[in-house]
Amino acid sequence: MQNFLDMGLDQAILKNLTLLSFETPTPIQKECIPLVLEGRDILASAPTGTGKTGAFAIPLANHLINDKNAYVLILSPIRELAIQIKSAFHQFLGKKNFIPSALLIGGAPLSGQFKQLKSNPRLIVGTPGRINEHVEKRTLNFNKITHVVLDEIDRMLDLGFDIQIKSIMEKLPQDHQTLMFSATLPQSIKKLAHVYL
Repeated sequence: MQNFLDMGLDQAILKNLTLLSFETPTPIQKECIPLVLEGRDILASAPTGTGKTGAFAIPLANHLINDKNAYVLILSPIRELAIQIKSAFHQFLGKKNFIPSALLIGGAPLSGQFKQLKSNPRLIVGTPGRINEHVEKRTLNFNKITHVVLDEIDRMLDLGFDIQIKSIMEKLPQDHQTLMFSATLPQSIKKLAHVYL
């Protein structure tokens, strides 16, 4: 059975996975991690609780460690999930691999987010509405983004974020990796995949 050791991950990531008691990748992680490391675009579907966050956060944390030009943008439907995703990244990266990051969610003061954005964050996690608000205020641009994740895209569409998602995707550099994760695969998501992947 394949384990994390066979995936070509950085030793720092492997050490942190061991500390977190991550021993065997879940099926979604086993499928996705090698493809993300290769730079492939992905549309992945798996039920909630099957390790989808690890499926993108582990290999993207690997990119952030090994490529100083890697900049990651992650869109999440709700702020609670955005907080969890950012926390997962910090766990996978560990204390020795500090990556400047920003958490851009509604209900939090803009002033603190402006400060985070001034630190040239290489990891940006947020909700579509607040991310768009920063773009409109010109406190955020996507010039350096190399990887974008649309997490729980089915929920984002259910919550009516399709216009914000379209606006964000249109502003990204042409050369970037796109990862889409969803619990379900309705026709609307398949159509988005044809446009963005």
